[in-house]
Amino acid sequence: MRMVVLGLGYLGATHAACMAELGHEVLGVEVVPEKRDSLARGEVPFYEPELPELLKKHIDSGRLRVTGSYEEAADFAEVFFVAVGTPQKKGEYSADLRYVDAAIDQLVPLLTRDALILGKSTVPVGTAQRLSERVDELAKDLEVEIAWNPEFLREGYAVRDTLNPDRVVLGRFSGGRAELTCREIYGAILGADTPFLVTDPPTAELVKTSANAFLATKISFINAIAEVCDAAGADVKAIADAIGYDSRIGRKFLNAGLGFGGGCLPKDIRAFMARAGELGAAEALSFLREVDNVNMRRRTRMVELTREVCDGSLLGKRVAVLGCAFKPESDDVRDSPALNVAGQIQLQGASVTVYDPRAMDNSRRLFPTLDYAASAVDACDSADAILVLTEWPEFIDLDPILLGAIVRHKNVIDGRMCLFEDQWIANGWSYRK
Repeated sequence: MRMVVLGLGYLGATHAACMAELGHEVLGVEVVPEKRDSLARGEVPFYEPELPELLKKHIDSGRLRVTGSYEEAADFAEVFFVAVGTPQKKGEYSADLRYVDAAIDQLVPLLTRDALILGKSTVPVGTAQRLSERVDELAKDLEVEIAWNPEFLREGYAVRDTLNPDRVVLGRFSGGRAELTCREIYGAILGADTPFLVTDPPTAELVKTSANAFLATKISFINAIAEVCDAAGADVKAIADAIGYDSRIGRKFLNAGLGFGGGCLPKDIRAFMARAGELGAAEALSFLREVDNVNMRRRTRMVELTREVCDGSLLGKRVAVLGCAFKPESDDVRDSPALNVAGQIQLQGASVTVYDPRAMDNSRRLFPTLDYAASAVDACDSADAILVLTEWPEFIDLDPILLGAIVRHKNVIDGRMCLFEDQWIANGWSYRK
């Protein structure tokens, strides 16, 4: 089947390459020239495991092409995926839907035949209905259907999650062709017994935001328990292990530490709260405000803990921050807890040196005043404290004996509770978490 993917960021580029892998002929539309040129050469302008090989494979085969032209896109296919960004509005909690609206406004007037537009972007409930009404105004005598097919991708596992998803969700209005078309698009995936949930658009929109809200709540829950453990002298990891054996709870996303960040969870739970308020249901999601507060407190606590291990003052201290990305297997530094902490520590007078295996370039663009090292060992040279803030495997495998010979003081703070605590303590380190 021929199809178009509008927007080639993390979501769109992955979706386009994976649709080509499923055998479809795909045209990707990207309006940013630098990003478009990179993708057209088969080069991914961000880090996502497995995607570079998949993209290059299908650019070379001709099954996937990239353009900046909506005119070309309108002529190419009858199925269009909207995969543009929905960032948080500046100064507000609500989602900024300008890119979604622009994609519809640019595409629909150019259509010359009936079409199906499938939303992939994470949007507030009610967006599909609003866009459907807008499409009716723009489409003239054509039948242009809107439906929502939310994504559930984890950065670092996006290709795997697209080709082997836990479920496929479709929210469609009655009387259209969205369900039959999606069954054809995802035929190979559905043939592997992947659940296919067909519902109305508001429900599909809420499935995505509800999933993110639940994951954020689970992370902040265990971090709230960690605060109590700090006061009581208890072991939060042991608590997480114990309650994680309960099948009703589960162990995943129950790791205490610095908290969540990235381009999805923070802005999505805030947009969810904002939309609930618009619908008159603000009290129903009031707990998410505390979820957000707990998450942000973890960053403040990390700064305070660093000051504590540096004898009560950060002025003139040297601090190594290992990790810039908000999670391992990603170069995404949007709302990165690690960079937020690094910036706060620097503002309090410390000299901060940062290292990350993948996110250095993105970090430099956001925080050019921080110092950046060529390796984890270089970052730790003469440090008064080492902070492990992203759980990259190479940080977990660091040798405390080697580092002990180059630091100024043996202070390590395990912000992700990923290090082998006994090993560090046995080699004379002050270990905090």
